[in-house]
Amino acid sequence: MEAFFSSTLAVAIAEIGDKTQLLALFLAARYGRPYLISLGVLIATVVNHGLSAWLGTVLADVIPADWIRWIISGSFFAIALWLLIPDKEDDDMARFANYGPFVATLVLFFLAEIGDKTQIATVILAAKYNADIWMTYAVIAGTTVGMLLANVPVIFAGKWLMDKLPLGVAHKAACVLFILLGIATLVGMG
Repeated sequence: MEAFFSSTLAVAIAEIGDKTQLLALFLAARYGRPYLISLGVLIATVVNHGLSAWLGTVLADVIPADWIRWIISGSFFAIALWLLIPDKEDDDMARFANYGPFVATLVLFFLAEIGDKTQIATVILAAKYNADIWMTYAVIAGTTVGMLLANVPVIFAGKWLMDKLPLGVAHKAACVLFILLGIATLVGMG
């Protein structure tokens, strides 16, 4: 359960103000079809984070065991700092918007997640919880739930929610969370 809850919390907080959340707002404003957009987010996230978790487990098997915790801990610290750099909306994404709410969301979310903080976090979390296949599934489920927790309210509440949410505070809270995950990883080395 720790893998699931850590993954959910880490991604839900890291996703606030992220480019994919801005994308969710854009798609909701354009289409007004929240259920189709939410389904596209779900499927794109499961596929993207499934591949990311697989990569994390492969890396955990290839990298020497005594290096893993140092790399994972350092990665958590790097993501913590990265969270302090705000994302911008990608103007190239508008060209996919003509495919309808589901297809546009599916394609755009998958592409937007490539190299994103939450995808990198998924790789790292899967490497951290590489004990067995069920832990990997827990990471995928947790990161997917985290993405949905952060994006579905934006899809349904849109602009009202974005006006009420202090993004600077959310980014700082996510930064602190990833620092704590990095410290917890280091402390668990003994």
